[in-house]
Amino acid sequence: MGTRSSFLLDVLMTEFGQSIKQDPAAFRRKFRKMAASPFAFYRGSACLFYADMTQSYADRSYLDEPTSRVWIHGDLHAENFGTYMNASGVLVFNVNDFDEAYVGPYVWDLKRFAASVALLGYAKALSDDSISMLVTDFAGAYLVELTAIAGGGDDAIGSLTLDTTSGVLHRVLQTARLSTRVALLDVETVIDDYDRRFALMEGRESVDAATRQAVLSAFEDYLGSLPAQVNPVEHVIKDVALRKGVGIGSAGLPSYNLLLEGRSQALENDVILYMKQAAVPAVARHVVDEKVASYFLHQGHRTAESQRALQAYADPWLGYTTLNGVGQLVAEVSPYSADLDWDDVNEPAELRSIVQDLGRAVARMHSVADDESSHDLVDFSTEEAIVAVIGNDTSGFIGMLVEFSHRYGAQAREDHRRFVDLFRNGRLPGV
Repeated sequence: MGTRSSFLLDVLMTEFGQSIKQDPAAFRRKFRKMAASPFAFYRGSACLFYADMTQSYADRSYLDEPTSRVWIHGDLHAENFGTYMNASGVLVFNVNDFDEAYVGPYVWDLKRFAASVALLGYAKALSDDSISMLVTDFAGAYLVELTAIAGGGDDAIGSLTLDTTSGVLHRVLQTARLSTRVALLDVETVIDDYDRRFALMEGRESVDAATRQAVLSAFEDYLGSLPAQVNPVEHVIKDVALRKGVGIGSAGLPSYNLLLEGRSQALENDVILYMKQAAVPAVARHVVDEKVASYFLHQGHRTAESQRALQAYADPWLGYTTLNGVGQLVAEVSPYSADLDWDDVNEPAELRSIVQDLGRAVARMHSVADDESSHDLVDFSTEEAIVAVIGNDTSGFIGMLVEFSHRYGAQAREDHRRFVDLFRNGRLPGV
């Protein structure tokens, strides 16, 4: 086995070894999904990316002390974007999935996204020049928006909403707007004796009385983590169910669904929450900072606080609790979520428009979590710090991201091949 294959195996086992022992079947499913394509492998192996960022791909250019400690998404790739209804009732297209969020170098987010664009472009048989153009568009839009925010915001485009988007992203928002709470409830629940309960299906099962009581107790603690009091009728829990096999990144982590009475006793406004065990983010292994580590009560607290920090007007149901002593993230299963489907986007002009919008979204995300937010972990203006560290070297900065996207995209394709070879030949212990 070659040196890189040994390194890959060591990183994966360090990250997933204990969890594999607890639920080998879940990781067989996860690894099968990761084997499907280089992009799927890249999505499921953030741990490898960060091991590289601190070892063979370590690079301190365009970084100083402040910009090495900003709130970052932690798993910023092309498929971690979608719609949500914010606390002000506005549909927004933005970054989603904050399970890996932490505090670290802002360029790690940008590099992770840039390499994902290279993988996506390669899968669509785009030329290297076309991929370079997409990364350039993304980085340029990021810098223009961030600079505008740092300058007072008058020239900033702002959040991606029905009013500020066009083309593909506008259509995604319109699709989300057509969604209704009733349609979600009709899929997820059944009417039984004039009230709703969860529909039991593959991946969701009922819970015993002891588990239900433990979840209800955790829910009571969760209510104390909410930033604002919600309508008391919404505290009535109608049903609890266990979810399994949720997402490529959540293998082996238990998750519960809770069905709540909505703002009235009418059946069309019931609310579905999920309570999901939160894991240590991959990036945390590579950011050694006691101030950051000690800031969080547990991983559920970290995930919820990070999302609130990185997302203006986050889900009003977003909170945290502990279940059996383990940190949990709690949030709504939103009826209004719609993801961008990259399979439907192949024209270069549309791809360019999308990555520019995503660059603006990432700039807004990085600028939200700083001294003007309610979180004091990052106590300086991140947009001003990032703009200052890049200075006038815009072309050099963009060139660095373009070069990295090609180099690491090729590395990820090669790593995918090595991973498949290890997996199919039974060299991943425990699965």
